[in-house]
Amino acid sequence: MLAESKESSVLGVPIHLCNDYAGWVRSRLEQKVGTHIITLNAEMAMLAERDPEFGEIVRSAELVIPDGSGVVLYLRLRNQQQHRCPGIELAGALVESLGCLGDSATVVFYGGAPGVAERAAEFWQQRCPGLKVVFRNGFLSTSEEEEFLNLLRDRQPSLILVGLGVPRQELWIRRHRALCPEATWIGVGGSFDIWSGSKSRAPVWLREIHLEWLYRLYQEPWRWRRMLVLPQFAWRALIAGK
Repeated sequence: MLAESKESSVLGVPIHLCNDYAGWVRSRLEQKVGTHIITLNAEMAMLAERDPEFGEIVRSAELVIPDGSGVVLYLRLRNQQQHRCPGIELAGALVESLGCLGDSATVVFYGGAPGVAERAAEFWQQRCPGLKVVFRNGFLSTSEEEEFLNLLRDRQPSLILVGLGVPRQELWIRRHRALCPEATWIGVGGSFDIWSGSKSRAPVWLREIHLEWLYRLYQEPWRWRRMLVLPQFAWRALIAGK
C-alpha cells in the first residue's frame, strides 16, 4: 500500500487512493524500486472481472490509479472522495521529472503507428532538451522486437511507457517486466497520439464535466462497441452505492 494513502476496490479489483501519485512514483524512481502502474477506467474494471488473467495483472500491480471518470463516480457513490488522475498526465509528469536529470535516466516510448512514438519523443525532447528517449512503434516484426528487448536489457531504462492498447499493453508488460526490474512501467494507451499531434485531447471543459470519453469516441467512432460497457458499469456503480 502507498504511504499516506488507503486502498479501496472497484468491482473487486484494488485501487489506491492518494493525493500525490506523481510524488510517490518519483520516490520509487529515485530509489530504483520496480513499479507497474495500472491506469484504471470503467472498461478495464469490467474486463478485469471477465478475464481472470487481466484481473490478476491488475491485482498484482504496485499502483492502480483512478484514470476514468466512471471509477471516480463509483468511489464517490461509496463515500470515498478521490480526484481523477489521468494516466497521460501522470506519465507526462514523470517524463518531465526524468528530463531534469539529464544523462542519468532513459525513457522508453513503445507503441503506436509507425512514426508516432518518434514524434512523441521529439515533442518531449523539445520540452526537456536533456531527455534521452528510446522509441519503437507498436508493429515490430519478431526479429525487431527481439532486438528491442535486448536493448531494454542492456540500457535498463528508468521509465517504460507502453502504448499498445488495453489489454495488450498490460500483457506485454507482465511478460517482459523482468528484463528491467528497477524500472517503472505504465500502459499509456493513446498518449503517444496526443503527444505526437496525431490526435487532440478533449478540451478542458469536457474533461471537467467527465465527458472526455465522448470526445474520444468522436475521434475514434470504431470504439463504440467497447463503449457499450459504460452503461453496464454505471448501473453496477449505482448498485454498489446503495
